[in-house]
Amino acid sequence: MPTPHSLRLALCLLLGLAAQAQADPLSYARYDQVRTSDLHLDLKADFASKTLSGYAELSLNWLDKSARSLVLDTRDLSIARVQVLGANGKWAPASYMLDKLEADKGRALRIAVAAQPRKVRIYYHTAPAAAALQWMTPQQTMSGKRPFMFSQSETINARSWAPLQDTPAVRFTYSARIDAPAGLRVVMSAENDQNASGAGGWKFRMAQPIPAYLLAIAIGELELRKLGPRSAVYAEPARIEAAAWELADTEKMIAAAESLYGPYRWERYDMIVLPPSFPIGGMENPRLTFLTPTMIAGDRSLVDLIAHELAHSWSGNLVTNASWKHWWLNEGFTTYVTTRIVESLYGADVAEIGLQLEQEELFASLPEIPPARQALLSRDPDERPAATYTDEGLAYPKGAWFLRTLEQRAGRAVFDPFLRGWFDQHAFQSATTEQFVAYLRKNLLDGHPELMGEAELDEWLHGVGVPASAKRAVSPRLAAVDAQRDAWLKGALATKDIDSKAWIATEWMHFLNDISGKATAAQLAELDQQFGLGKSGNNEIAYRFYLASVKAGYNVREPLGSFLMSVGRQKFVVPLYTALLKTADDKAWAKALYAKARERYHPVTQGAVDKQFAKK
Repeated sequence: MPTPHSLRLALCLLLGLAAQAQADPLSYARYDQVRTSDLHLDLKADFASKTLSGYAELSLNWLDKSARSLVLDTRDLSIARVQVLGANGKWAPASYMLDKLEADKGRALRIAVAAQPRKVRIYYHTAPAAAALQWMTPQQTMSGKRPFMFSQSETINARSWAPLQDTPAVRFTYSARIDAPAGLRVVMSAENDQNASGAGGWKFRMAQPIPAYLLAIAIGELELRKLGPRSAVYAEPARIEAAAWELADTEKMIAAAESLYGPYRWERYDMIVLPPSFPIGGMENPRLTFLTPTMIAGDRSLVDLIAHELAHSWSGNLVTNASWKHWWLNEGFTTYVTTRIVESLYGADVAEIGLQLEQEELFASLPEIPPARQALLSRDPDERPAATYTDEGLAYPKGAWFLRTLEQRAGRAVFDPFLRGWFDQHAFQSATTEQFVAYLRKNLLDGHPELMGEAELDEWLHGVGVPASAKRAVSPRLAAVDAQRDAWLKGALATKDIDSKAWIATEWMHFLNDISGKATAAQLAELDQQFGLGKSGNNEIAYRFYLASVKAGYNVREPLGSFLMSVGRQKFVVPLYTALLKTADDKAWAKALYAKARERYHPVTQGAVDKQFAKK
């Protein structure tokens, strides 16, 4: 237990720190004083109590020689005790205190130290409802035989399963030993021994420094299939063959990205296809990308999702936004790189289709986004809750459009080495927009001032919407789709005469986006009968068809119900429930369905859907 003297010392430290501004307001950590250089986790997974328990050992690099406190981020962690490694090589108890709970940030763990120890250990266990962890019953998995657990640490949820400096400004290497029940495999965003049995615990090592949000774990009934010399996929047994087939082009994607932006620096690129409740499309955890099963379409038509997560190996993982205010440095860059990978593999016409669709969806989203949040970088104080930095999608397409504008004006012979230089010169570092702008001026604009003036640069970074100077993508293939769509909506083209034989998934997505809210129930019924859209194995197509059908009043409850019971991706689930709540009849049906489906969704998705029901 903390002594009265140590509590007074900790309180003094607390009062002294309170007046000092944080570089990252979403973290309590004073990483200007001390930084974590390495993390070791020794944890036991208990599915009965839905907890991880054990200790976290942090290796520390003290920057301020006068500092006598280590401040870590936590959320809903039960701290048992804290130890520090003394100069004599022995562990000794340390005094600590937990701050008052803040809804968005959790609680600061303040550890008082008389000296500056090289290492500290925190013994703890997580809460059953830890924000980063989803514990699934056997009934929620494909086989129904064994439970499953996975993490989602982005943006600031790593602190709910480990006490650490939970800010992208701090990077650290890590290792782990995880005990799990027999019959379950543990994988992490680290070096995974493909031949390990778990005897004596599952062991991991991540040699490259990462920020806390890329700390990841999954435990379940998993099988492995090799895809290439440095790539493989993990999935539940019933899904492994389909996953391996869908991801067969992974090695080609790695090679395409390397040809553009330099060597892949993470040794292996493995993936895990998670259960359907995974709330997002993918999470770029280094060495082990987490993927939604909704990308398995049976025709490799949605592999641009893999290209996006792979692109993060350069933008986001290699060069990381220093705080979530600079999120566009992760996602805007990655979206741009994704298009270049797709173009390299599948051709310029396919890439142009994706670009136009991306830009159309950007403009469609603008009315829902407050003008103050349409900038890539807000001039407002950096004090918003974590979710609001990442809840609008403009960082993806607007950031990519900004980079594409520079590329179009400079030419690829100039722009490609410029962008590769950004990755090379800032590898394994965290960066701000100001750092990128300084790099941009020095390495591109100073030598080519005609490419972009200061006023336009300011408009891209801080302005509302998209600058008028932005050149929109125009796909001839989508223009042909548009001609058929217009004729069909007017009744001048019969449904049976729509020529879609050569359409790829993005052409169908474009078509369905544009008829949503315009087509009648009768027209949607004909589409369904002609093309079987209600039973599409492509979830992107099925989602858009269901959304258009709900808006038109076409009854798709049977397949829609199955969809909402089996798919937990937030991008699909939230808009569909939102549309269903518009009419009393649909609302009653949706309410009954959600009562059954809710337990299948990730807590993040549950919270988003709950808000929609509360609004209505």
